[in-house]
Amino acid sequence: MKSKNNRAIRVAWIGISPWLIIGAMVILVPLFIFMTLDNINKQREHTIQMFQEKADTLIRSFEAGARTEMMGRKLEFFHLQKLLLEMAQQPDIDFIAVTNTQGVILADSDPSLIGDSYGKELDLDRISRSGKIEWRLVPNQDGIDTFEAFRRFSSFVPYDERFHEGLPVGCSPAANERREEPASRQVIFIGLSVGPIEMARKDATRHTILMAVLLLFIGISGIVSLFFAQGYRSARVSLSRIKAFSDNLVRNMPIGLIALDRGGNIISFNQTAESILQLASPEVLGKNAATVLPLPFQEIIGTMDVEKGIIDRGIACHSAEGKTIHLEIIATVLKEDNGNFLGYVLLFKDATEVRYLKREIVRSQHLASLGNLAAGIAHEIRNPLSSIKGFATYFKERYRDNPKDGETADIMVREVDRLNRVISQLLEFARPMPIEKKPTSLPTLIRQSLKMIENQSRERNISVHTDLAEDIPEAVIDEDKIKQVLLNLYLNALETMEPGSALTVKLTRFDSCSVNIAVSDGGTGIDEKDMAHIFDPYFTTKPSGTGLGLSIVHRIIEAHDGEIGVTSKTGEGTTFSILLPVRERRANLP
Repeated sequence: MKSKNNRAIRVAWIGISPWLIIGAMVILVPLFIFMTLDNINKQREHTIQMFQEKADTLIRSFEAGARTEMMGRKLEFFHLQKLLLEMAQQPDIDFIAVTNTQGVILADSDPSLIGDSYGKELDLDRISRSGKIEWRLVPNQDGIDTFEAFRRFSSFVPYDERFHEGLPVGCSPAANERREEPASRQVIFIGLSVGPIEMARKDATRHTILMAVLLLFIGISGIVSLFFAQGYRSARVSLSRIKAFSDNLVRNMPIGLIALDRGGNIISFNQTAESILQLASPEVLGKNAATVLPLPFQEIIGTMDVEKGIIDRGIACHSAEGKTIHLEIIATVLKEDNGNFLGYVLLFKDATEVRYLKREIVRSQHLASLGNLAAGIAHEIRNPLSSIKGFATYFKERYRDNPKDGETADIMVREVDRLNRVISQLLEFARPMPIEKKPTSLPTLIRQSLKMIENQSRERNISVHTDLAEDIPEAVIDEDKIKQVLLNLYLNALETMEPGSALTVKLTRFDSCSVNIAVSDGGTGIDEKDMAHIFDPYFTTKPSGTGLGLSIVHRIIEAHDGEIGVTSKTGEGTTFSILLPVRERRANLP
């Protein structure tokens, strides 16, 4: 785990490929080395040029002094040596010497060296003919090289004139022998101390190298900074896009999402969560979950502190409107890679419709089993009933003169007929329902069905109201079956309504493919515990009911690819809603 974290830190710190940094160094290092060496060479050339100019200036000054001494008289050796010694007193001058073309020192800043040889390794004859100054570095006693410049000495002194007075004391016999050698050209040597300038040059070199290293570092840092800036900009743009995408995804995902921080405060609450729990995001964001979320959510949050892993369970809670909602919820704890606790996340979806559909599937399977059983029983019962009815009719005719026996026979016949009707309904419920569909005007059909209950409604003092949209397209339905459905609903409503109540039938367009028929009454309503069973066969709250009416209604609507639902409150009435497809939807089907 530690190595993974270190690797993550390295990646985050670099942000770019190390090969880019190496490439920048490969490009910049040779460039700066070349620039530094070139600068050092230029400094050296400048120093040499400066020494040459200084030496040339000194030589010209010495020559000018010699010429001044020669004005009006001949320059004697004594005056030349004196002038040379005075010139050698200037700072940074190590020595000054004048030789002939054979290398014999004619004059020197060190008088003891006069008559000795110097510069014989040079082509003095060529140098004495050239007025161009030349230079070389010669070792010094102090361990520092001396810059030696030399060229032709213009103000020459012939030997025979210069040595009339004789050589200075201390000259060797060899020098006395050489004085007899003729010489008409001389070479002047001047040695300049390079110590202070060399130190300054070394300081300048060090400064140049230091500046080069600094500039190299700044250059590499600049390039790396540019890459860092570009990487940061790209990362920021990518992060902004990812954040926008994730925010949009979380907000519009079809599953409710609630995220809590360490303190249990809500930090995320998407649109689906708002829709399911009927809570607005501004009202819950930043608040503690214990103060705004339903109790089952709080219990799951408390459970996550005890149970490890993912919690997956179904819960039932009440929305802000008081409606019971069945939810499937997944909850877990959020942690960082290093295990640090971040908070909680809860994902949930409304399972009310799924729960209802599962219940409907089970009910349909149950009804299919009952239908098959009922069909078999009905066939077995009908034959004995026919015999019983025949015998009852026979005894009624036989004992016509005995009113009491005749009445008993009538009761037997009526009960047999009632049982036969029940069995007929049972058979109708059990067998596949035949549907003969044709285009039908629903407003017309509803008006016709209401005419069939005019007498009953008038006798019970119940008013009938209609709200029928006339722009409804024709529906492809079985007219008789839908009338049977409506009539069943009307009669059930009339039985539960008190005099003075109202029965309302409303026809509206649900969408481009469906219409809705709502039958509402002001009756006693349906008890909440009975709502789940009203479409079950043989379930009834009427003392004389068979419990098959609404079951058959349900089958008829299903056969039309429709849906039927019911809402009811005890003491306030009941509304049955029938959703039927219209011809536009059918026309689009293959």
